[in-house]
Amino acid sequence: QVQLVESGGGLVQAGDSLRLSCAASGGAFSSYAMGWFRQAPGKEAEFVAAIWWIGSVTSYARSVKGRFTISRDNAENLVYLQMNSLKPEDTAVYYCAATARYLSDYGLPSGYDYWGQGTQVTVSS
Repeated sequence: QVQLVESGGGLVQAGDSLRLSCAASGGAFSSYAMGWFRQAPGKEAEFVAAIWWIGSVTSYARSVKGRFTISRDNAENLVYLQMNSLKPEDTAVYYCAATARYLSDYGLPSGYDYWGQGTQVTVSS
């Protein structure tokens, strides 16, 4: 059983940067692919980014590509989401998720088995 705890959210202005962290415990972290998702009020959960087990392969949603960077530190059981050039439309609760399965599409929430409690990111215009 893997426990995930996100941190680093907050209130920022458009154009600012934030770095989210996700601390994992209770499992072999390096055996999990990790993803970040977000959910705005009244909307479905949206894929943001994913990173494969050894960190050399990443995937991004088109809306964040070039602005966000996902990375992981397997020695510290951490995954990060560096968010630059934030926009008001990035406002959402951001969730960290983990899966040990091989998926055809790492952008689907249903593929992930473990989720954190989320951290709020609010971007003002």
